[in-house]
Amino acid sequence: MTLDPKQSPPLIFEHDPQTNSTCIGVDLPALDVPTADLPAALMNEQPLNLPQVGQMNVVRHYTALAGRNFSVDANFYPLGSCTMKFNPPINEAAAAMSGLNDVHPLQDDVDAQGTLKMLYEVRTWLAEIAGLDEVCLQPAAGAHGEFAAIKVIRAYFNDPQGGNAPQRRTVLAPDTAHGTNPASCAMCGAGVVSVPSRDGHVDLKALQSMVNDETAAMMITNPNTSGLFDGQIGEIADILHEAGALLYLDGANMNAITGVARPSDFGVDVMHYNTHKTFSTPHGCGGPGSGPIAVRDFLAPYLPVPQVIQKDDGSYALDSESYPKSIGKVRSFFGQTGILLRCWAYIAAAGPQGIRNIGQTAVLNANYLAACLEKRFAMPYFSTANKQYCAHEFITVPKDLLAQGITLIDIAKRMIDFGIHPPTMHWPVHDCLMIEPTETESKETLDRFVHVMHLIADEIEQDAQIANQAPHHASINRLDEVAAARTPTLTHLA
Repeated sequence: MTLDPKQSPPLIFEHDPQTNSTCIGVDLPALDVPTADLPAALMNEQPLNLPQVGQMNVVRHYTALAGRNFSVDANFYPLGSCTMKFNPPINEAAAAMSGLNDVHPLQDDVDAQGTLKMLYEVRTWLAEIAGLDEVCLQPAAGAHGEFAAIKVIRAYFNDPQGGNAPQRRTVLAPDTAHGTNPASCAMCGAGVVSVPSRDGHVDLKALQSMVNDETAAMMITNPNTSGLFDGQIGEIADILHEAGALLYLDGANMNAITGVARPSDFGVDVMHYNTHKTFSTPHGCGGPGSGPIAVRDFLAPYLPVPQVIQKDDGSYALDSESYPKSIGKVRSFFGQTGILLRCWAYIAAAGPQGIRNIGQTAVLNANYLAACLEKRFAMPYFSTANKQYCAHEFITVPKDLLAQGITLIDIAKRMIDFGIHPPTMHWPVHDCLMIEPTETESKETLDRFVHVMHLIADEIEQDAQIANQAPHHASINRLDEVAAARTPTLTHLA
């Protein structure tokens, strides 16, 4: 084996089998089934092609691989709209407790009181934070929450004793909406109409002209994807309510206002949470998530079942009978219980003042970064001179730097050299970086990020080739991401 310190460590299948042929990393129990009773087709005459390495070498191998990955624990992760915040290890400790982790979903209510109490408390806490009347925990992620909420809205308007307006099948969404918004509506049989925005805010005149007796609701993210809190939200709610429609809040950016502003107070009728964002759960690589929905009382009868309730004797139960108008189940059993447990641990640890501090600090951190960067990185919706501030995130469209012959991907790749994960790119506008520091990063981390961004800007102005050829110090250089996604290699070395 080559002992070059500059060489990347070998894959576990590349370890020399001759050297390690006597090593074994797992003790398998002895076969307790007579081989004569096994079908011949299930018998493997050749040994499995497994690497011959000992237990400590297995541990060290995977530890070394983990150290080469970007992670929130090891790196600054300013992914706008994703809220990639630190996840307290106490959440993981709680989720690993055998009394909660080993509960079987078909156990009787009497044997799962601890789990049901935890879920009930999460449900009531989320209702209080939203200022709404009832919460359903079943949806498995944010987009699933959107789907469930639109189904609830449709059921309400289709009910002769409810909204009694089955013609209301159109949902409005700002042109900066998350892509899941129109997709969720389409899956529920609702048409989507895009509402234009002006200077990052909803165009009220356009909205007024678009609302009619076929409008079921408007889906809005506030703060929005431009990083702005739309202060017109009360007027937006009035326009919809006067026309008999509802206001839906996409809670993807609740991290900016949790404990500071209650959605019910600015007219929201129904919303979903991304608990894996606002209330901390590792959610990279597409999961896991949880998307509870919160509603006003007139929508509660249509919520998915079963609901976790507290009975008169103080015990907890799963209840379906009290919701005869329910849209039915949208998720098996009670929902993403492990994620909701982490949510419970996070809220319980933070307490009311801590929850409020989350939103305040997230907004402070974002405005601090934007103020430090605005002279070098053009910002369409932020200006300290004009007192135009952002919420928890901001976007920059660095046109002057891009004019030097580099692309946005060049800037992103150069950030990797400094151990910083690139921000969200090209959304909600082309050639933009969407930056969200969250509340969990220190001023020292933010200052280092500012220093790195200024250094990259200096390099681009002096020698654009440095960025053009980045990253220079990563394990791999420029990947063809599109080809890798479309034609992945799914086999390992023999």
